[in-house]
Amino acid sequence: ELISSLRSKLRTLWEERELVLSEAQECVGRGEELEAVVRELCKPNEFERYLMFIGDLEKVVSLLLCLSSRLARVQNAMRRIDGNTDAEEKQSLNERHKLLSRQREDAKDLKENLDRRERVVSGILTKYLTEQQLQDYRRFVRDKTSLLIEQKDLEEQIKFFEEQLENLEKSIP
Repeated sequence: ELISSLRSKLRTLWEERELVLSEAQECVGRGEELEAVVRELCKPNEFERYLMFIGDLEKVVSLLLCLSSRLARVQNAMRRIDGNTDAEEKQSLNERHKLLSRQREDAKDLKENLDRRERVVSGILTKYLTEQQLQDYRRFVRDKTSLLIEQKDLEEQIKFFEEQLENLEKSIP
């Protein structure tokens, strides 16, 4: 019964992932249309700033999500430490936790820098785009970010349930 429930949950998550991937493709299309408009209206150096911002947006958000996910896994492993855990493993987990915490703080700094750059790019685009085009740009940035987060969350849930299912299937003779 539990195996059936896990398989059902996985099917639902896979379907959700397909929907999110479809939305992400639509977002890419909107991004390409927006890029063409920005290329046409802005000066080359302003267009380059726009492109750099959009490219870095995905990288920084993905980096933050990845580091947060890895840090959460290490923290979960640290909570499972007990008297039977050897000192080497404890030390390894502590070192990984410190490293990932520093890296996440650095990534947060990158995100703050990216937010400042977004304000600069927004200011540039305000000079060239209509109000509707500006709204499209803001929606694109918001959607791109939220779709990345949603994709990462679904991937984590799928991985978790696949591991649970695998462990459960191995435990049954």
